[in-house]
Amino acid sequence: MPELRFTLPDGQERRTEVHTLLNAGYAGRSQEDVAAHVAELAELGVPAPSVIPALYPVAPYLASQTEEVPVQHEKTSGEAEWAIVITGPAPEDVLLTAACDHTDRALEAHGVAWSKNAGPDVLAAKAWRLVDVQDRLDDLTLSAWAGETLIQQGKLAELLPPSYWLDVLRERDLYAPGTVLISGTIPMVHGVDQFADSWRVELGDPATGETIELAYAVRRLPEPIG
Repeated sequence: MPELRFTLPDGQERRTEVHTLLNAGYAGRSQEDVAAHVAELAELGVPAPSVIPALYPVAPYLASQTEEVPVQHEKTSGEAEWAIVITGPAPEDVLLTAACDHTDRALEAHGVAWSKNAGPDVLAAKAWRLVDVQDRLDDLTLSAWAGETLIQQGKLAELLPPSYWLDVLRERDLYAPGTVLISGTIPMVHGVDQFADSWRVELGDPATGETIELAYAVRRLPEPIG
């Protein structure tokens, strides 16, 4: 199982071996916006989920802290998200960090769950204790750049909160050290090319000016033989 390491604001380091990795989908707080998103994806051939919000189990080895993502073709892209990482039994052991769900868009038309398992979930190396930002979660910002172009910008208020998903984990007996849940994403800027050679995601706290960032290059694999 992959081991993730996070540096906290006080300099402490937390480590956890990932045994459960989950990707939330269609997780906007406004269900009207979610319904509109489902309709947009349907036009692209992406099948609608049977339940909203959705939750997709992902192979744990896809949780990574990397600066490079290898891809098989040019139709892949990231998504700005937050992640909760459970590192122990106490409330202060739940960490919040930035994440980018790199997704195979060609495969997505055949199955969202398949596409989520075709690329890594990249997480930042820094994190905050969830309890330390709990009182201002909705004001935290989430931004992403495809190449040098801003493609996503919003607030955590647009997404279902961590508390919602922590309750889901408890209900399903998945609240345990080593569980990582990725939040689902905010809308992309219309007209921006998402198929770029790099991605960068930033989680920001306007109250303190602190940010958590991740960035990685996208590398096309050689053409197969056979």
